[in-house]
Amino acid sequence: MLISLFIIIAIVALFFTDYVSIGRVPSGDRLERCQGSPNYSGGKFVNLEPVKMFTDSAKKQSMASIIWNFIFSSKKGLKPREPMKAEPLDKDAIALAIKEKKDAVIWLGHSSYLLVIDGKTILVDPVLYRGSPVSFINRPFKGTAIYRPEDFPAINYLVLTHDHYDHLDYKAVKRLKHKVGKVILPLGIGSHLEYWGFDPDMLEELDWGYQFISTSNDGNPISFICTPAKHFSGRSFKRNKTLWASFILQAADKCIFIGGDGGYGSHFKKIGEEYDIDWAFIENGQYSDRWAQIHTLPEQLHKVMEDLDAKHYITVHHSKFALGQHNWDEPLFNEKRASEQSGKDLTVLQIGHLQYLQ
Repeated sequence: MLISLFIIIAIVALFFTDYVSIGRVPSGDRLERCQGSPNYSGGKFVNLEPVKMFTDSAKKQSMASIIWNFIFSSKKGLKPREPMKAEPLDKDAIALAIKEKKDAVIWLGHSSYLLVIDGKTILVDPVLYRGSPVSFINRPFKGTAIYRPEDFPAINYLVLTHDHYDHLDYKAVKRLKHKVGKVILPLGIGSHLEYWGFDPDMLEELDWGYQFISTSNDGNPISFICTPAKHFSGRSFKRNKTLWASFILQAADKCIFIGGDGGYGSHFKKIGEEYDIDWAFIENGQYSDRWAQIHTLPEQLHKVMEDLDAKHYITVHHSKFALGQHNWDEPLFNEKRASEQSGKDLTVLQIGHLQYLQ
C-alpha cells in the first residue's frame, strides 16, 4: 500500500515538475575534468571522510518510506504562523556601500545573501522563488519571497556552493544571468548553467584546494578559494555527479568563509588553521537525526565556531524553508547558545536589512 501511494504521488509530482530546472549532469570535457579530480571515485564525487546519507533509525527504512514520512509527518511548528518580517532591498544603500567601498551583507533568508566587499558585489546561492522543481513543494515562508532579479545591482560574482534546489534556483539564476560577470562554482555544476544558457566563459569551476583570482579595474584583487564541505549533490536521482563546496573569499582587508551546507567534520579545523577568517557564514538549520552526517546538528554548532576560529559569525540556512523536522525558530535559539558556548561573536541579521561588516 505504501509503495503504491508513493508511486501515485511521484507521478503527480512529475506532472508538475519543470524539467528544464533539473539541469544536466556533466558530460564530455567537463566530465573528464570531474573524473580527474582526486575527490572523484567510482563514478561520483566523495567526501574526505566516510559519510552515511541516512543515520539512526532511518537507515533501516526504504527510501520510499523516508520520503513518505517527510511529506506526511506532522507540520506543527515547522512554519511561522504569521508572515516573516523582511525588508525590501534598499537600492540606494547598496549603491552607497558599493561607491564608498563599505563592506556589507544583506541576508535574503535561508542561505541566500548579497555581499558588498571592497566595492564588489557577490551574490551567494540566490533562491528567490522556490526550493524545488515542483511548484507545490518547498515553498518559502510567507513574507520571505519578496525579492526579484530586477531588485539587484550588477553582480560581479555569483557564488554557488552546490546544486541542490534550495541553493540553486533555476528561475532565479536564469533571470539574473544578464547581471552577472563571473560565476564561481564547484566542479561539474557548470553543466546545469550552460544548459540554461550561460556562456561557458562566465563559469569558473573549481575543485577543493583551487582558487580563482580576479583583478578589477581598481587593481585590487579578490580571490575565491574552493574549500571542502561534508555534504552531497544532485537535482535528480543521480547523486554526487557534481561537487559541493565551501569557499574562502579574500579581498583587500577581509577574509570571509562562505560555508554552504554540510555536516560537522575535521575540515572546519583545517580551514580555520589555514585562514585568518574575519566573518564566517555557517549552516544552522534543516538538521535531523535522520541525516546527522550531512548537516550540522545544534550540539555541533559551537564546535564549528571554535574550529573555524573566525572573528565574527552569521548563521544561515534557516527562516525561509521547512526542510527539516524542527520548529522553524529553533535555529535562532541554537545560534545564541552556540555563541555563548564558544565565546564567539554572533551577529543576527534581519532579512533584507543591510548590515555593515566591520
